[in-house]
Amino acid sequence: MTSLDEKFRKLGTDNAPGQEVRQNNNNAELPLTGESLPGIAVDFSHGDVDAFEPTPGAFEHFSEGVNIGGKRAYTEYRGDGKIRETLAASLGAFTGAPVASQRQLILTPGSQGALFLAMAATISAGDKVAIVQPDYFANRKVVEFLDAEMVPVQMNYLSGEQHAGLDLSQLEAGFKNGVKVFVFSNPNNPTGVIYSAEEIDAIAQLAARYGVTVIVDQLYSRLLYSNERYTHLRALPGAPENLITIMGPSKTESLSGYRLGVAFGSEKIINRMEKLQAIVSLRAGGYSQSVLQTWFAEPAGWMEERIRQHQAIRDDLLNLFSNIDGVAIRRPQAGSYLFPRLPALRLKEEEFVRILRHQAQVIVTPGSEFSPHATQSVRLNFSQDHQAAVKAVERMAELIERYRK
Repeated sequence: MTSLDEKFRKLGTDNAPGQEVRQNNNNAELPLTGESLPGIAVDFSHGDVDAFEPTPGAFEHFSEGVNIGGKRAYTEYRGDGKIRETLAASLGAFTGAPVASQRQLILTPGSQGALFLAMAATISAGDKVAIVQPDYFANRKVVEFLDAEMVPVQMNYLSGEQHAGLDLSQLEAGFKNGVKVFVFSNPNNPTGVIYSAEEIDAIAQLAARYGVTVIVDQLYSRLLYSNERYTHLRALPGAPENLITIMGPSKTESLSGYRLGVAFGSEKIINRMEKLQAIVSLRAGGYSQSVLQTWFAEPAGWMEERIRQHQAIRDDLLNLFSNIDGVAIRRPQAGSYLFPRLPALRLKEEEFVRILRHQAQVIVTPGSEFSPHATQSVRLNFSQDHQAAVKAVERMAELIERYRK
């Protein structure tokens, strides 16, 4: 089992676990081993896979894949044809536009695998790529890995509740200046906000006008809270020709261990993704592909109950953060993330994150992972045991008071 120290090191901090103090801006020592707050350790850097049951029948379908043997182990590189046919119908109905199973759909090793394949299939060294700030940290990392040029587009998510807050004028300026690919998540990771219909329509029009390829990560698009509306980019009449939509059952459906994702859209891009997948990983895990038969086929009421459980946790944590003086936070419309902006503290973001782990046994992800402008924010994945999450945020609130400027 991975220790909390090992998990924390993965977040990119530069302190060794044994280091006991750091210096703040005033060169005053800040103890990392101050008075500890008792409680169950909670790792908000990812969801707790033990807190929610996976889709019913998932393991049975995996076992079926094992029993099928070689025929399932060695599918086409883009995945088993019959499974793709079933999924294409479900994905088409869900997103509001048809999906051709043989030409427009590929099964991948997780949605992360789909994201890398889509970006690597469309981006070359030196290309300009627009990414949103804040947004999923892998977008930036893949752009850097591919030696492309990142063109940031700001999203002022705290500006109101009616829109995500994307700076459309900044996006168009990037398109005018040669952006080739635009990558974004909707619902947004880390804030949980949904792009309005007007914003999605504007993105579609701009991408079509300037010939920009769009990759949209819709991983949490099934986990929408009460009365929230969602617009699928691919369903718009003016959707860009070169568009890839990414989804998967790893989060909302608690199937992350099977490493399954899908990408669908432009036939030309899907073909390039298949060629790349054949080199990198051959295919999504053959036996795991069988689990996709449970996706969009959950028992009646199962998804509604899953959403209800998450919304209850969201609301309790929102209430706690709202009662902390100086915290700015927007109510997530979807997904399982909270992205509070903290009040002024007597220490830097990375110092507070480390102290939070040492003194409260709570792990969060620094906001700087999602945007260089979010150094006063942290992300929490609240897909956790409900009471443990509440107690963890209560300890977090106590430490905010302890280190408030």
